[in-house]
Amino acid sequence: MNFDVDKIRGDFPILKKTVNNYPLVYLDNAATTQKPKIVIDKIRHLYSQQNSSIHRGVHWLSEQITENYEEARRAVKEFINARSDHEVIFTSGATGSINAIAFSFGEKFLNHNDEVIVSAMEHHANIVPWQMLCERKGASLKIIPINDKGELVMESLDDMLTSRTRLIALTQVSNSLGTVNPVEEIIEMAHGRDIPVLIDGAQSIQHGIVDVRMMDCDFFVFSGHKIYGPNGIGVLYGKEKWLEELPPYQGGGDMVDTVTFEKTTFNRLPFKFEAGTTNYTGAIALATALNYIEKTGREKIADYESGLHEYAASRLNEIGGIKIYGTAKNKISIISFLIEGIHPYDAGMILDKMGIAVRTGTHCAQPVMDRFEIDGTIRASMAFYNTRSEIDRMVEGIEKVKQMFG
Repeated sequence: MNFDVDKIRGDFPILKKTVNNYPLVYLDNAATTQKPKIVIDKIRHLYSQQNSSIHRGVHWLSEQITENYEEARRAVKEFINARSDHEVIFTSGATGSINAIAFSFGEKFLNHNDEVIVSAMEHHANIVPWQMLCERKGASLKIIPINDKGELVMESLDDMLTSRTRLIALTQVSNSLGTVNPVEEIIEMAHGRDIPVLIDGAQSIQHGIVDVRMMDCDFFVFSGHKIYGPNGIGVLYGKEKWLEELPPYQGGGDMVDTVTFEKTTFNRLPFKFEAGTTNYTGAIALATALNYIEKTGREKIADYESGLHEYAASRLNEIGGIKIYGTAKNKISIISFLIEGIHPYDAGMILDKMGIAVRTGTHCAQPVMDRFEIDGTIRASMAFYNTRSEIDRMVEGIEKVKQMFG
């Protein structure tokens, strides 16, 4: 495979950094990814050369930034293969996108004794908004269980679907276990009963090719900072038929058509869901990140990361006293594990002293930890700029942790 990881690493300035006099090994990519220089330069250029409010001015700066913003929307549309530009809504992130649907869809379609289904492996961002909605509406939240490998128990889902099921909200990839869920199968099951499906793509968008039309999901959400873009920007994709029906979840500028004290009418899609001055610099920089990924090659990235994951799992399994949580057949490059007799926080602190950044704790997925009866894990999440030598350094660090704690 023609994949020049050294060249790619040269595109990311932070990877040249040292931590505690060690070269940085950054293995916390599921939390946030690092940014290539092209994205950093784009943000600097926008603020220094093009900054102006979008959609509101007739002067040159406003027209230029508005054009760039709408080009960014088209870039997202192409990246996820949406049918049209106006099915792409810019939000603050995946969390903001889920909350938008939890409010708008919930206000329109959820009633007393209705049901929403999520899975036992969801991030808190795909649990709490639905809990809040169900409490407001007197509805029920039902949970698809997971097995000891961290896979969905699909037989349970078939039994859960009833005439009261109004929505399924499901992660495509678990942020704590790395499990890749069979979302196409689930969507087909749901659509057979006219149940819409929201897919949380926060952990899938950066690891493979996402095609919302092939998937046939009704809603799809992701965050820019998980795919080498800036913080504070995200995407809500929705099928046009749903977005037309749903009420806006925020009021303010840009989402209105006419405003009087007697009545307000709303703007057309996608602007109906983009109240106020949106994060236009974030949207444009996100498009820059997506273009960078396209040029690098999404299939190449997925193949490289798959090999990296296999290597990391193999190296960890060579160490005695390591238990990996999440052994699903279909996984991406996230490995959660514990070192026997050593608290994950203690291990993480020692690894940090050696310049190795991993995540410790519940990973905003406390129900997953409860399912496995543990307090948390060490999570190593890999990206396409990581290397086998960095995995070796983590393994050496773990051996040192074991020695220190006897």
